[in-house]
Amino acid sequence: MEITLMHHTPLEVCAYAIRTCWQSFDKSDNGGEKDKALIDRVGNKYKHSSTLEHLVYTFYIKGISRALLQELARHRVASLSVKSTRYTLKELKDKEPFKEDDFESAKEFIVLTGNSMVDSASIKALNNLQSILKEGISNDIAKFCLPESYKTELTWTINARSLQNFIKLRSNKSALWEIRELANKLYNKLPEEHQYIFSEHIYK
Repeated sequence: MEITLMHHTPLEVCAYAIRTCWQSFDKSDNGGEKDKALIDRVGNKYKHSSTLEHLVYTFYIKGISRALLQELARHRVASLSVKSTRYTLKELKDKEPFKEDDFESAKEFIVLTGNSMVDSASIKALNNLQSILKEGISNDIAKFCLPESYKTELTWTINARSLQNFIKLRSNKSALWEIRELANKLYNKLPEEHQYIFSEHIYK
């Protein structure tokens, strides 16, 4: 799993939005300690968390399973642009069939669980899908055979309020192991000066 932070809103934008309510622009220090304290006080301590929606983050997320992608769809206030299987299955079609215990080769296409029975079943599914593709079945139909472990990637944009919720729920020890890894990596990829907004939400 690889995470890249592509874009983030500067803190002063959120502080400016908060100061709009009281017209206290003259007290701003342009994203400095005063503005950071204001964001924490209003957005976190006073729970006026709608103000945090002015902070937006865009990540490129690579190498997650389609099972995890399905979990992301449950977090509604976020935008996803996902790698299309309709146009990219050729990358699998042109490969030689995988041996059922060749996990090292197969991990290019699937997320491994560490359970040999499950991972071998995913490799079987890959080989079945390859056979179907080589029969000339269109990607739109063949993709229904994709295993949940099949790797995908996406651009994901989310505001700070929704990201707090995501990190709180998905870094918890009861969450799916793969999405826990994602939640922790997202937090660690945030700019250091932004992490304080989320630190009380990360499971420790």
